[in-house]
Amino acid sequence: RSVTQGKVSKTMASNRILITGGAGFIGSHLADMLMMRGFNVIVVDDLSSGSLKNIERWLESPNFTFIRADILKTRDLTKVVEGCENVFHLAANPEVRVGTTHPEVHYQQNIQANFNLLEAIRKVGDIKLLLFTSSSTVYGEASKIPTNEDYAPLKPISLYGASKLSCEALITGYAYTYGFKAIIHRLANIVGPRSKHGVVYDFVQKLRKNATELEVLGNGTQTKSYLFIDDCIEAMHLGLEKAEGQVETFNVGSDDQIDVRTIANIVTEEMGLENVRLSFTGGVDGGRGWIGDVKNMFLDVSKLKSRGWNPRHNSEQSIRLTVGEILSKRR
Repeated sequence: RSVTQGKVSKTMASNRILITGGAGFIGSHLADMLMMRGFNVIVVDDLSSGSLKNIERWLESPNFTFIRADILKTRDLTKVVEGCENVFHLAANPEVRVGTTHPEVHYQQNIQANFNLLEAIRKVGDIKLLLFTSSSTVYGEASKIPTNEDYAPLKPISLYGASKLSCEALITGYAYTYGFKAIIHRLANIVGPRSKHGVVYDFVQKLRKNATELEVLGNGTQTKSYLFIDDCIEAMHLGLEKAEGQVETFNVGSDDQIDVRTIANIVTEEMGLENVRLSFTGGVDGGRGWIGDVKNMFLDVSKLKSRGWNPRHNSEQSIRLTVGEILSKRR
């Protein structure tokens, strides 16, 4: 199901929108939606995890501009930001696990890159809106499940989560200080076509190599929320239309949870495999898949639902759709 054409948001008054990380998984789907709604879209991506294939349908369009650049290293980001009233910041390192062995990666690619972009926004001075994709990992091991946006204190247990929370704080401070609006989306596990990381993609790749045994990190009881990409993009667009304050934060996730053992069974079933032996690594720290893995994540999405959004797929449906997309290599 593709994102359908619809009305242009009043919040996105400018016809020119910058997307950092716009060739990546979520960013490219966001670019699709904006292009289909008639915007002029500028994508900045260093292609370290994104791909030109994700945006190839737009490369010849006069309303689309692709700039291959690393916002961490680009000396003058103001030239990229100039002329845009709205900036959607999705560029980041998506691998949570890398923080345990290379903490500098999350600092540089998430916090430092975020700061560089904010400085460019400050210098240009006419940016009206910044949208930022944060993560459910900012909550850490929340004692309240499902967890709403007002939950505190925020205690991320991974460096990835800490880097996202740092970005949120910087964005909030810059928005109030320099007078632009900011929308922060705390995402659950987003799945769907074009994704190249995460448990569903990993399971498919492992089973392609060995169809008789599947290694599962942890003890299989890790329970989380999974949301299909189309639902995520619709949530982000509605958040833009319905945001009210100077800085607005929305949880984006499904209405349910699913555990890793069940995901493994769904993937094997969708791949048409039988008698697959699940091999659990046992994990660390009480069955986590890795250091910093949140064992129980379920976001309260009632705030966004009160503005008119409803996910069309639950976690199981999202996972089944994703496996089918990976296997067919559609979109």
